[in-house]
Amino acid sequence: MPKSMTVALVGNPNCGKTTLFNQLTGSSQSVGNWPGVTVEKKEGAVREDILSHPEKATVVDLPGIYSLSPYTDEEVVARDFILDQHPDVILNIVDATNLERNLYLTTQLFLLGRPVVVALNMMDVLEKKGEYIGCRMLQEKLGVPVLPISASKGLGIRKLMEAVHRTASGCYGPPKLKVFTGPVKEALEGIEGIVSQSCAKVRAPVCFAAVKLLEGDSLMERTLGLTRWQLTNIGRWSSYAAEKWGMDCEMAVADQRYRTLCDLCGQVTGRRPSAGRITLSERIDRVVTNKYLALPFFLLAMLLLFGVTFGPIGSGMQDMAASFIEGITGQTRSLLEGWDASPWSIGFLCDGVLAGVGSVISFFPQILLLFFLLSLLEDSGYMARAAFIMDGPLRKIGLTGRAFVPMLMGFGCTVPAALSTRTLENPRDRRTALMILPFLSCSARMPVYLLFAAAFFQRGKVLLILSLYLLGLLVAVLSAWILKKTVHKGQEAPFVMEMPPYHLPTLRGIGIHLWDKVKDFAMRAGTVLLGASIAIWFLKSFTLSLSMTSDPSQSILASMGGMVAPVLAPLGFGDWRSAVALLTGLMAKESVVSTLGVLYGAAGDAGIALTSALQSAYTPLSALSFLVFVLLYLPCVSAFSAVAKEMHSAKWTLTAVFYQLGVAWTASFAVYQVGRLLGLG
Repeated sequence: MPKSMTVALVGNPNCGKTTLFNQLTGSSQSVGNWPGVTVEKKEGAVREDILSHPEKATVVDLPGIYSLSPYTDEEVVARDFILDQHPDVILNIVDATNLERNLYLTTQLFLLGRPVVVALNMMDVLEKKGEYIGCRMLQEKLGVPVLPISASKGLGIRKLMEAVHRTASGCYGPPKLKVFTGPVKEALEGIEGIVSQSCAKVRAPVCFAAVKLLEGDSLMERTLGLTRWQLTNIGRWSSYAAEKWGMDCEMAVADQRYRTLCDLCGQVTGRRPSAGRITLSERIDRVVTNKYLALPFFLLAMLLLFGVTFGPIGSGMQDMAASFIEGITGQTRSLLEGWDASPWSIGFLCDGVLAGVGSVISFFPQILLLFFLLSLLEDSGYMARAAFIMDGPLRKIGLTGRAFVPMLMGFGCTVPAALSTRTLENPRDRRTALMILPFLSCSARMPVYLLFAAAFFQRGKVLLILSLYLLGLLVAVLSAWILKKTVHKGQEAPFVMEMPPYHLPTLRGIGIHLWDKVKDFAMRAGTVLLGASIAIWFLKSFTLSLSMTSDPSQSILASMGGMVAPVLAPLGFGDWRSAVALLTGLMAKESVVSTLGVLYGAAGDAGIALTSALQSAYTPLSALSFLVFVLLYLPCVSAFSAVAKEMHSAKWTLTAVFYQLGVAWTASFAVYQVGRLLGLG
């Protein structure tokens, strides 16, 4: 038994694997029902309070997968880690409510030559459905430890880790379940004899290698470095098995696995006499996934979400935060003036730091409320249904329901949304998704919307913000459709996903979501926003000769903005201040607000002073044009870097840049010029 053991956490998407990882490690990794939420492996040390032994344990959370065939990036990551890193124990998380399908992966894990422990998760949900699993009988049939748990409630975790420790110590033998018979078994034994020496050279499990080679796995062929003679004889065994079984070898292997599992599950599962009634999840799905009601229900849910966030509740939270910032700014100014501080130091702290960062902080409670409501929908299981609902509409523009996950994440932040496109198996779909994600309004744009809505569209604030979100979605959809009809033609990929049962969100899960957002905002406020506010104040307060000035139009910043302003003049906001705000928005979209706060000197009253200044600088039409440009132009540097990294093409990255700038300029031009023609200017 090693002093520090490594446990690989493996399971299907939405089996509760990430939830268990958080229970074991106390990690703040995202928890949710989205398929593919964990693209790269994560690891953490197991909490000492749930270990019954002195040895330390590290848990590696591998991506959710359905098999060990190298068809997706997730499967390759999981397979390579187990084969190359040789974890001490494979902890296989199995969704007890979908036992047969989940055990399909288990039968493949048995071939890897590593000790396996099976954790039957969601046993509490299974019992509510009036069903049961004989854990002892299942353990006897499989020949490995099988333990019931509830990851969301933290039940059975300590006993599970005790079983993991005993397994790593060698207390259990190899799995006993026999899957293959007849011609398939004969072919596998023949292939094992052919490749046994090749497997020994690369430390690959010979049983696993034989199955993969029978299935025609080209990656395994390259890994083993097989000779022409070996490949020829493997081909003969494959032809023999296919002819005798009456189907191709890959189908024959899957068929024998499912036959074995069907028989096994029939022996270890059952329903209680009182069972048989329709479950709550099934009743809800009859409405929310109904052919005619699904889309209206989804739109209603989104409308309610926006109504609560930007209606009286959200606005009240924003007003309280603005008053708080206003009080701090006023007290700080009075304190500094009482100390006879120099004008530049008062300006630096009040007009630079507090005016910039404070103007963004005042909108943060509303953003946090939005993420709280999204977390409720996500953790309840509804967002998985939303992906299913959107599969049909998305197919019409060349994507699948799987793309809904990155698109939904794009409304929060483009960075994780871009990274999550790795779950899209088709490179063409991945590139399309990366092209359209920046058009979806991320949460960092929200302070800009709220600021201009308060200044110009107070009565129709909810409708305005909802319209901006829908406009971004419309532009994304049209862009995807154009790409499908032109450069991204091809066959559509099938879409299969998990439908987790509905359940009440846990405070822990929601808390993890919100804490991640708070940490991210604090990091940005303390680095990018603070730095941008200080830089903007300096450039606004000094001339090119580095002499301090009280006239911003004579400053360094005015000279910089003046070079860009003519390009923006046809859009209705050709002022140098607007140009500078948009440039700083490339660092972080919240910087648009903080920059305007500094440039218009809105320090004494973070809310009223800035909105009043904007009302004198913009008309409602030019303000709307500005918002459309902010919605559609380039994302921040972090998001752009993530998109460029996932695009894997300099040509497509540059194409995306010019396309987004062109769309933003054209849309804003149309809004402003058409509005003027209609007499709205």
